Amino acid sequence: QVQVVESGGGLVQAGGSLRLSCAASGTSYSINDMSWYRQAPGKQRELVALITRDGTEEYVDSVKARFTISLDNAKNTMYLQMNSLKPEDTGMYFCRCEFQIRRSASQVYWGQGTQVTVSS
Repeated sequence: QVQVVESGGGLVQAGGSLRLSCAASGTSYSINDMSWYRQAPGKQRELVALITRDGTEEYVDSVKARFTISLDNAKNTMYLQMNSLKPEDTGMYFCRCEFQIRRSASQVYWGQGTQVTVSS
C-alpha cells in the first residue's frame, strides 16, 4: 500500500548535474526522516544524505558541498540535487523513508532505486 518511488537518475558526464526525487505515498503517518543510499558494483550500500522532518541535514563526506538534500513535508517528497558529479558517484540510489506510526514505533520503507551513471 505504501509506495516509495524514486526518479531522476540517468547518464551524465563528469561535472554534470542530476536532481533525484523520492515520493512517498499511501500513508497518513508523519515522516521522521528520509534519506538517500547508494550502492556501486562490488561495494556496500552507503548513506549519502539524510534529512529529518525539522530540516536537519546529514551528508557523507565525499558529497559535501556538491549534493543538497531537501524535503517537501506537505508532499512527502525528498530531493537530492547533485552537482559536480564524479565517476565515483556512479551507483544505484535508493530512497529510505521512516514514518512514525505510534509514539514508540516507526516503520521503514525503501524505494526500488534509480541508476546514476557518471562517465569520465
